[in-house]
Parts: sequence; structure tokens; C-alpha cells
Amino acid sequence: MAEANPGQPGVDTFTYAGATVELADPASILAAARVGPVTLLRGAAWPAAVRWVEVRVSGADGPAHLFTAEIGIADTERIRSLLLGHDPLGLLLAKRIEAGDPVITRIVDGVGAVAVAAYRKLGLEGAANRAPDRLVDAGLGLQAEAEYDSSGTVLRLRAEVPRAEVNPDHLRGFVGLTLQAVLEIAGPDSLRGRRYTVSREHVPAAPVTTRSVTLDQVGGLTDVVSQLRQIALSFRHPEAMARWGARRPQGILMYGPPGTGKTMLCRALANEIGADFREIRTPEILDKWLGGSERNIKQVFRDARRYRVPTLILFDEFDSIISYAGAGGDAASQAINAVAGIFKQEMNDLIEANPNVLVVATTNFPQRVDASLIRSGRFDVKISVPKPDQDGRAEIFRKMIRGLVAAHDHPGFTMFADDLDLTALAQASAGMTGADIKEVLRRVQLAKAMQDARTGTQAAPINQGDLIASITELAGPRTG
Repeated sequence: MAEANPGQPGVDTFTYAGATVELADPASILAAARVGPVTLLRGAAWPAAVRWVEVRVSGADGPAHLFTAEIGIADTERIRSLLLGHDPLGLLLAKRIEAGDPVITRIVDGVGAVAVAAYRKLGLEGAANRAPDRLVDAGLGLQAEAEYDSSGTVLRLRAEVPRAEVNPDHLRGFVGLTLQAVLEIAGPDSLRGRRYTVSREHVPAAPVTTRSVTLDQVGGLTDVVSQLRQIALSFRHPEAMARWGARRPQGILMYGPPGTGKTMLCRALANEIGADFREIRTPEILDKWLGGSERNIKQVFRDARRYRVPTLILFDEFDSIISYAGAGGDAASQAINAVAGIFKQEMNDLIEANPNVLVVATTNFPQRVDASLIRSGRFDVKISVPKPDQDGRAEIFRKMIRGLVAAHDHPGFTMFADDLDLTALAQASAGMTGADIKEVLRRVQLAKAMQDARTGTQAAPINQGDLIASITELAGPRTG
């Protein structure tokens, strides 16, 4: 591994096999792992032979930090390498495939499929594709055990470092061992020119339309976040789904009062999966011209079937698009019924047509949505997103304040005073949603900024009294 290059503060930048790797704030990653598992490298782009890579660090359950990695491998690529090898005929076939010869490609891949089946039947697949028993970083003395799972399509690495000894170099070294395993699967030059960011904040492989929000940043909704993590896990591990003949959810309905964070949760779920985000709003569907709405909904699903990267499609305020299916006989009701009917048909086989797509619908009024639209098989998971309780509100305040401090505090400027009492803030904000709490903070920030602008001197940090006053002001019109 090459020596680190100087970069932005807190980021260790180095090169490995021609790839540039940015390790963001490794000390905070190790610290967070003491509380719970931290997942890294999710959603990055890998060579064709590697479908995905996931690195995880955990240190909460014992006296050591545990580093693990899973590398998903494409069956076709592995078997091609077995069949083609380095003999003259294999090299000739490889050149024909590289040139795009469709006949040779089909023949080799067809033989590959037969070989996979035969290897599995005879129990030889692991022996034919066994990774080294250990990968070693000699400089650190770090050793990672390496083994394939029973299907031969996932390579797992595992290393432990005593908690008292672990430091950022061990994290860097394990990332290097993971990349070494990728090279052994995909070839010696397969990483050249690529860039990887190793960070607690998920960095998607391609530009997406989501704002930067992750499930780690969501406060006050522990049960909801847990359900979404399970859904993301099923999306990221299709090989496990296939092994058991299981089908991950193809549709999720989120419902609850306004301001509880349903749209934010969808964005966070997209980032958890490593998916692009496509939001469908009412004006994109409903059209005043006859047949226009039907064409629009068909086009949305026609596009969905062509996505070649993981994509989360959000139908926000779903009830406003197709809320009155089955009601009334006038022209408007018939048009809405037509849109609902097309939606049902399109959802029936979407996951089979394109497993890269996950559909999420949100609504404040679930009673307005016809039950047939959201039955199991179309929307397999239905999640209630309630207003946060007192503990939830305290957590929301904590996470929002921590985010503001991280973004704005610097030498010479402190945004918040030391007298904050999150429990008291949570008690004072009874009945408020996450959106309300965000507005409480926005008003205080604006007041402080305006004070700076008027006086030309820096205002005092935001204190407990400022926040209580803002809570009271916001709650006043609702209780008066």
C-alpha cells in the first residue's frame, strides 16, 4: 500500500493498485464501532467480476474490534475465468468475448452455467475457487481469514484487533486487505483509475437526487429505522434471497401525521441501499386532458423497468394521486380509477421485471387509499411513522444540534451554550414532530443571525432559554 498523501483535514488519502482511497476520519469510525456496527464502502462501483463489497467494523460485544468484509462475486465472471484460464484456446476465446462476439459469449456462459451446477452437485465448487486461507498486512501484523460461503458467490474476510491496541492504521490495513481480495477476483489492473471513499456517511457510486441524509441521522424513530435497515439488507443481498427462494419487499407504504419525516426516511433508505432516488409528485401524474394521467403513470413504470442501477421510486402524498379509487361515476372519478387500475397492473410484476427497483408510497391519510392498491404482493410492508415520544424528541434535538455543531462550530465561534437540557426541551415540545423541532432551531438560528447583522457584533451562543422561547412561540398558535 502506498504512503498516505496529504489531503483535507481528517481524511487519510492513499493509493492502492492504481485506485485512490479516501479514509474519512478513521478515529471516529473506530469510536462509533464501540457503540454499534459501522458499515463502510456500501454502494461503491466495482469491477465487473465483483457485484458488491461491504466492510463492517464492530467493537461493542467483546474485548476486540472485529473487522469483517463481504465481497459478492458474479457467477458468470468466476466461471469464465475457470473455463478460459491462460491456455491458448482460453486466451483466444477471451479475446473474442472482449471484442463483443455474442455467439462465443453465449457458449462460454452456457457452459459456465452447467459447470456451476455440476460443481455444486459434486461439492467441488469451493475447492476450485478457494481463496487464500489468510491475507496478511506484514507491516501491521494484521491477518484476515478468508473463505467462500457455501454458494461460492460471497467471499468473507475476518480480522480481530484487541480493543486496547486498535488504531486507524488497522482500519486502513483491513481496507487494503479487502482491496487485495478484490484484485485476486477481478484481476491485477481492475482497480486502476477508480476512487473509493471509506466513510460513515454513505457516498453513492453515481450522482443521485437525494439530500445527504442517512438512517444514522434519523432520531426518535428507532423501530421504524430498524425495519428499514432490514429492508435495505434484503435489497443488498440478492444471493441470500435467491438461496432461500425468498422475495424481498417490492413496495413499502409509510403512513402517519404530517411532519413525522416520511420523505426524509425514504431518502435515508435510498442512501442505506446505495440507490438512486426518484420522487414522483402529483403534477407529474394527473393531467386535465383525457387519457393524459394514464399515459403518465404508464411512462413512470416504463422508465422503472429500464433502470440498470438500484433505484428507489417514491410516490409522495400517494393519496392525492389515486386516493378515491372506486368512488363516484363522474369523469374525474373514472380518470382516477383508470390511473389506479394501471398502477395495480404495473405493480403486480415489477420486481420480476426489474429487481433493481423498490417502490415506496407515503401518505398522511391511509384511510383514503383503496385497500386493493396496497395489498400484500404490491406493498408488502406497511410502516406507521408516529409522532415521536419524549425520548424520541430528546434524541431528535440531540442529533439536530450535533449536526449543526459539526457544520458550523470553529475556533472563535460556538453555536450552542453549555446549559442545554435535552430532557427539558423534550418535555416542553410535547406533541411536536421532527419538522416542528427543525423549525424551532431554524427560528433561533435566524434570530441570532439577525442580531449579528443589526449590531455588528457576534451574538451569544444559543442557550436553553432561547430554545424554550422558540418552542413556546411555535406551539402558541396551535394551543391558543
